[in-house]
Amino acid sequence: MGRDRFAGARALGVIAIFGTVFGIAACSPGGEGGAASAASAIDPAVVAAESQRLTEWLDAEFEEELAFSPERLTRLGRKDQYDRLDVRTEAQDDMELDWRRASVAEMKASFDPAKLSDTARTSYDIWEQALEQAELAHQFRRQGYVFARGGAHTGLPNFMINFHRVDEKADMEAYIARLGQIDDALSQLMARTVVAADDGVRQPRFAYEQAKEEAQKVITGEPFSTGRDSPLFADAKSKIEALLSAGKITPDEAAGLRLQTAAVMREQVEPAYEALISWLETDIEYAPEESQGAGALPNGEAYYNARLKLMTTTDMTADEIHQLGLSEVARIKAEMEQIKTQVGFAGTLEDFFVFMRTDPRFYLSNTDDGRAEYIRIADGYIAGMRAKLPEYFGILPKADVVVKRVEAFREEPGGAQHYFASAPDGSRPGVFYAHLSDMNAMPVYQLENITYHEALPGHHMQIAIAQELTGLPKFRTQYGFTAFSEGWGLYTEKLGKEMGFYTDPYSNFGRLAGEIWRAIRLVVDTGLHAKGWSEEEAVQYFLANSPQPEGAIRSEIRRYIVTPGQATAYKVGMIKIQDFREKARAELGDKFDIRAFHDVVLGGGSQPMSVLEQRIDRWIERVKAEG
Repeated sequence: MGRDRFAGARALGVIAIFGTVFGIAACSPGGEGGAASAASAIDPAVVAAESQRLTEWLDAEFEEELAFSPERLTRLGRKDQYDRLDVRTEAQDDMELDWRRASVAEMKASFDPAKLSDTARTSYDIWEQALEQAELAHQFRRQGYVFARGGAHTGLPNFMINFHRVDEKADMEAYIARLGQIDDALSQLMARTVVAADDGVRQPRFAYEQAKEEAQKVITGEPFSTGRDSPLFADAKSKIEALLSAGKITPDEAAGLRLQTAAVMREQVEPAYEALISWLETDIEYAPEESQGAGALPNGEAYYNARLKLMTTTDMTADEIHQLGLSEVARIKAEMEQIKTQVGFAGTLEDFFVFMRTDPRFYLSNTDDGRAEYIRIADGYIAGMRAKLPEYFGILPKADVVVKRVEAFREEPGGAQHYFASAPDGSRPGVFYAHLSDMNAMPVYQLENITYHEALPGHHMQIAIAQELTGLPKFRTQYGFTAFSEGWGLYTEKLGKEMGFYTDPYSNFGRLAGEIWRAIRLVVDTGLHAKGWSEEEAVQYFLANSPQPEGAIRSEIRRYIVTPGQATAYKVGMIKIQDFREKARAELGDKFDIRAFHDVVLGGGSQPMSVLEQRIDRWIERVKAEG
């Protein structure tokens, strides 16, 4: 899953997972239930009452937190504040952090951890840790690149198209009201990026060019210019037409809504994007000539160390992560050599990389037919995996997942596939998105492992299960930790092999290519941001150790440059989950059940690695105690 992106997660430095994810109680195989050892000597009735009181208190607090973000409420499928967008000022960030400080102080004054159940104590700890993360992220809030990949200039149109549901006329009126606030949102962010620039923080030149191109795509087409409808206008017209077809509005009302939409787009959206484009064109002259890592920024070393801590939820240093990456690359290359021998390739491994990167048999046609075939193949992998899941999981998702091409205004050649969560109420399926503008950057031999990562049993399964569980405070259904979610996604790529998939050796090589890709990330991310590597040095290391197409590699390296540390979370998280599983297997012996282990991992929502380890340790002790 590629990575991090929404309001509410800004201060926390975590991936926001916008679905309702409840953990499970003691009666379920992955449950946290039972009293913690500290509470074992206390009257169980007191523990139960205090734990329930904490859950109710946390639910009330989380409702206050959600009220800060109308967009987050919409992503949850709710229509509260449906005609508003988030406030994106530093003052708003300060207010939210002050609120969180006060909330944690109140929790500590009101609840004794010794009187809480195991489940409740975990909730207490995560709520407290969320403040610690927010404080750390707040120290470096001007270090990030506002209009880099995934910024609001593309995020807002994507939000309107994919998350603002229109069921009634009032919903469309709210849609138009939100369009009219995009100028304020972009203005607030431009003010922040100007302040950051004054502090010496500017994104690389390529990110200026990319942002300019993306912004221009948003305002290309009707009603901004002649030709095809722009993506936003096409979406608005489609939603208006759906209301008309459903008999929710009259033809005259439909015409009026279309006129209102076009007017707001021309009078408010277009000038806002033109102002952004103008600023990008002017400020790019001050950006560094060469792409630079975080270490080149003011206070860059401390910033990067904070990013590693936030992304991995560990205390691993840049040097430790770099060395882990080097050792993992060496291990995986040895496995790749075995497959090279298996298929009878006579050259070196690097020759084999070139073969896999360039042979036409591994690529679909760069046409709409080829793109449709790519999606059809992914659908087939999902269907095959879905049938096998009950052998490895006790808890199964109910929500559906679909495969889609990324919308044109944010699509980029070789861009990383990614996942968007389904709505908690099931009204919107989860989406596995693929960038298909350049099919020569999308090798089919890697599609199997990517599908498992993004859909089943990866991101969709993790998030959908979380949405459908019961028993935890609601905040634990929404907070996401990058190492947990991306570590799980990568873990499931290897799990697919253990489940009997990857029967084609080239697909199995694709799995290893996916794993070495994440191991390489450990090396190049730390190389770029802590060791002074240039963009080209990182590209060449990647090319020498991976069969990834060069276009995809160059896109990836630029992603790492503008999102320091995020790319390290995948392999760190995967290795942690694998280590936890092997520890459980060693301690439980014949009592070890892979289904129960997976339910424990997924049954408590997304968690920091330290919290997950404690949860698994407690499960091991419970299984041992059962005799």
